[in-house]
Amino acid sequence: MRLVGNIVENRIYSIQEALQFARDKELDLVEINPKVYPPVCKILDYKKFLYEQKKKKKQFKAKQIKVNTKEIRFGPQIGDHDGKVKIKSAEKFLMRGDKVKVFVFFKGRSIVYKDQGKIKLLKFAEEIEEYGRVEQMPVMEGKRMYMILAPKKF
Repeated sequence: MRLVGNIVENRIYSIQEALQFARDKELDLVEINPKVYPPVCKILDYKKFLYEQKKKKKQFKAKQIKVNTKEIRFGPQIGDHDGKVKIKSAEKFLMRGDKVKVFVFFKGRSIVYKDQGKIKLLKFAEEIEEYGRVEQMPVMEGKRMYMILAPKKF
């Protein structure tokens, strides 16, 4: 087997030599790559190695940014005041860094007002453009039309 690392000379050893060397150093013999000939092994403290891997994984996870998606829904004939309340809550979500998925739902015969729903969504995006940008333009999905807004970088 080929033994690599900074505590040994990089060359080919017999299995008995490698195991004896690991016992002398009070470390573990770990197989790194079994698919090559001869297999590659390394002498190290395996528990310490696992601990460092876990620590690196935790640091990587901490650096990731989680983006939540909040939903706001209203009908195609929403009133001005109700629309402003929805805009305020969307601004709050965008300022926190969340994405906002805005729905216009069509019940029963209100499906004939698709163009009104699209206009409402575009006006919503126009009102909120100071805090967020349109990530996806209005799309019809079943009886709902939705649009996705992403927060602007400040």
